Amino acid sequence: MCRSFLSVWYDKENNPIIDGRFNKGVVTLNLPQCAIVADGDINKFWKLLDERLELCHKALKFKTERLLGVKASVAPTLWMYGAYARKDADDILDDLMVGGYSTLSLGYIGLYETIKLLTGESNTKHQNLALKITRYMADKCEDWNNQENYGYSLYSTPAESLCYRFAKLDKEQFGEIKDVTDKGYYTNSHHVDVREHINIFDKIDFEAPFQENATGGFIGYGEIPNMTNNIEALETIIQYIYDHAMYWEFNTKLDHCMKCGFDGEILPDGHGDWICPKCGNQDHNTLKVIRRTCGLI
Repeated sequence: MCRSFLSVWYDKENNPIIDGRFNKGVVTLNLPQCAIVADGDINKFWKLLDERLELCHKALKFKTERLLGVKASVAPTLWMYGAYARKDADDILDDLMVGGYSTLSLGYIGLYETIKLLTGESNTKHQNLALKITRYMADKCEDWNNQENYGYSLYSTPAESLCYRFAKLDKEQFGEIKDVTDKGYYTNSHHVDVREHINIFDKIDFEAPFQENATGGFIGYGEIPNMTNNIEALETIIQYIYDHAMYWEFNTKLDHCMKCGFDGEILPDGHGDWICPKCGNQDHNTLKVIRRTCGLI
C-alpha cells in the first residue's frame, strides 16, 4: 500500500524495529453518511460519529482478538518461516498482536463531502472543522490503545474502489445530493475535491496539516503540467513540498506523439479518445499517453 505506515516500535534494547512487522487490517469509516444522516445538525453529526467509530473499533478489535491464542503452525510461511516471524509450530502469536508490534488502521473517506454537507462549502474554506474531525478520530485511536494496546492508528484511506462503492450505496439509500452523491464518488480521505481549481502550493498548505493526525498512513497528490522547459519551477515545487509536507508526490503530463515529435500533453478529443494538439494525430499506435487514474499508473 503506497501510503500505509507502521508506528514506531522498540525492542527490549530500545532499538526501532521495522522488519517483520505488519498491519492486521483496515476498517474505513464512511464520513459523508454520518453527515447525510445528521442533516446539517453538527451536534447530531458528532453523536453519529461516536457511534460509527465504536462500530469500527469493534471490527478492528476482532481482527486482533481472533488471532490471540492461535499457534504459529496455522500459517507456517507467515509465522514460522520468516515472512512475519520465526516461531516454533506450537508457539502462540500473542506477542506479535499486542503492544504495537503489529498495527490496526482506522480509515476514513470523504472529508470534502462531509464538510460540504455540514457547511454548504468546500473543505478548503473550513480547514479548522475538517482538522477537528480528523484529530477527534486520531484521539479515539489513542484512547483505544490506552485501553487495549493493540496498535490502533488513523489512516487516510486511498479508497480506490471504496470511493465509488460508498457513494453508490448512499445514493441508493438517500438519493442524489448535489456535490455529494451526484458525482459518483467520494473524495479520497482529507483531499481537496478533484474538481476544485487550486494551485499546488495552496493544495499543499491545506492538506499537509492533516498528515500529522494520520499516523497510520497518508499521501498528498498534486497535478502539474509538463515542466520539461521550466526545471527551476519544478525545483521550487519540490522544495516547497520538502519544507511543508511529510509525504507528497505530483503527477505530470509526459505524453509523446511519434508522428510529429510533440512532447507535452496529448488532449482528450471530447469523444473518449486522444488527439495530438500539434498535428491532430489520433492513431493509438503512434501516441504515447500516460495518465494516473487511481493510486497507480
